Amino acid sequence: MTTETRLAFAHPSERAAATAGPEPLDRISLRDHIVEVEIGAFQAERGVTQRICFNIVVEVQPLTGPVDDDVDRILSYDRVTEAIAHELSDERLNLLETLAERVADRILLERQAMRVFVRIEKLDRGPGALGVEIVRARDDAPDTRSQAAEVPHPELAYLCNAAIMSPHLTGWLDQLEQLGRPLILCVGASDTPAPQVAHKMAQRRIDLLAIEQNAWVLASKDNRCVVVSTRTELDWAMKNGQTSVWAPSKIVLDSVDTPSAQPRDAVALAAWFAATFDATEMLVFGTDLPKQASVPLRMVAIDQDQI
Repeated sequence: MTTETRLAFAHPSERAAATAGPEPLDRISLRDHIVEVEIGAFQAERGVTQRICFNIVVEVQPLTGPVDDDVDRILSYDRVTEAIAHELSDERLNLLETLAERVADRILLERQAMRVFVRIEKLDRGPGALGVEIVRARDDAPDTRSQAAEVPHPELAYLCNAAIMSPHLTGWLDQLEQLGRPLILCVGASDTPAPQVAHKMAQRRIDLLAIEQNAWVLASKDNRCVVVSTRTELDWAMKNGQTSVWAPSKIVLDSVDTPSAQPRDAVALAAWFAATFDATEMLVFGTDLPKQASVPLRMVAIDQDQI
């Protein structure tokens, strides 16, 4: 067996040693850390958990001077497991590749970390382990802390169907844009009843798609409105002044903290979404407020002559 082949299947610690540069670095490692989580792109992987195994090696700058048995002077193993737990709790992911990238980036935010080897394997998808392995260095890692600080807080508004169809819609959007914050609009399903089925998961999908159909109806009423379905699109839209209409399926289905509000309780679902942005409130145009919501709601009444 060649050295390259052996290292391809070796533990990340061996790969780290084999690819070390001229400057010596210390290493800490996490071996066979197994977590049960919902992850995967296939429909069969939704609604169930599976075991995934982490093997991680972090290369760190050697300490100068005595350690003095002081835990604050070293990169704690807890910071590695916390990076895993944080990324698993942030949102449901489809790909191990995405998870590996995010774990590596978070570890490299630690001032001592210089290079990280991350191997993640699924243990329950076949007779063997299926996985990915990546290597990332500090110079390659994005500074997610500064990126997060650049994302402004949006203004969220829920529009009832009467508001969507109102001739005053353009004027309302003008007023909302004058608030000077990125604007995200939420809607419910149209007044046309969606198909009804006995399967709960299927019905949830149908109801979410009904909301997305109505999002496209709203987008057709004003060219400023762009339907978005992912966090990446929303982040870009907020940084670039785009008015977004939330299509909820992906974010709701990929959420680790599954909302208790059902798609038929569209205002409550939109309030849950607003809470993920730490919104101070959400404006609700022309419909009753739910008894409970994840953020404070403020009703905007619509007169009959405005419809």
